[in-house]
Amino acid sequence: MQNLVILAGNVGATPEIRTTQGGTKITNFSLATSRPKRDQDGKTMKDGEGRRVEDTEWHRITCFNGVGKTVAQYVEKGQKVMVRGRIHYTRWTDDQNIERYGVEIIADEVTFLSYGKSRQERQGAAQDDEADDVPF
Repeated sequence: MQNLVILAGNVGATPEIRTTQGGTKITNFSLATSRPKRDQDGKTMKDGEGRRVEDTEWHRITCFNGVGKTVAQYVEKGQKVMVRGRIHYTRWTDDQNIERYGVEIIADEVTFLSYGKSRQERQGAAQDDEADDVPF
C-alpha cells in the first residue's frame, strides 16, 4: 500500500519559509484545486451567464529542504503547480486542552506548470523590447 497524492492547482499566497531549531528549512503554501459542481442528476451546473460553477478545495502544502528552497525562491501567488507527495495527519492539544486535528500534504516534488506573474510581466516586457529592435 502507498500513500500518494498528486494535485494540480493554483497557489493561494506567497509561500512562507521558516527554519526549525535543528536547521531544517520548511516552506508552506496553500494550493487551490477545483472541480465542476454537479446537480442531483450529475450534470455540470452553470451560473446565470452560462459559466461553469466550480467547487474549490484548499490544501496545505509543506516542503522540506531543497524542494522548499526552490518553492520559496520561485513560486508566487496565482502560479499553477503540480504537487506530488503524501497526506500527513496531525493531532495536538491546544491551550484550552481541546484536541485538534489537521491534515497537510508533504511534497516530494513540485512541478511548475506556469510562471509566476512577475516573471510573466518581465518576459512580456522583454518581448516588447525585442519587437522594437526589428529593422522594418
